[in-house]
Amino acid sequence: QVQLVESGGGLVQPGGSLRLSCAASGNRLSIAAMGWYRQAPGKQRELAATITRSGITNYADSVKGRFTISRDNAKNTVYLQMNSLKPEDTAVYYCNVQGVKLGVSAFDSWGQGTQVTVSS
Repeated sequence: QVQLVESGGGLVQPGGSLRLSCAASGNRLSIAAMGWYRQAPGKQRELAATITRSGITNYADSVKGRFTISRDNAKNTVYLQMNSLKPEDTAVYYCNVQGVKLGVSAFDSWGQGTQVTVSS
């Protein structure tokens, strides 16, 4: 069982910043890709940003230049620094982690989601 614990969501005014965190725990995890996805009301879940173990990043066009994804491999934790937030960034943000557990079992796990609301 791979557990993901997210934190850092909340209410912020337009132009403000938030930092999301997601920590993965489990037996003998070898984590490959980590990422953040988001789902706005009435819309499908979409990619925000991903990062490989070696640090290669990928961003949705809508967040490029404003969001920064990073990870701490020693802590099995991924972060999403969100700056210059806009009302259209309002969504539930989900952490995704992919890798191998106990050396043999592949996993693809999702966090419980954290609400980000950008409003004045």
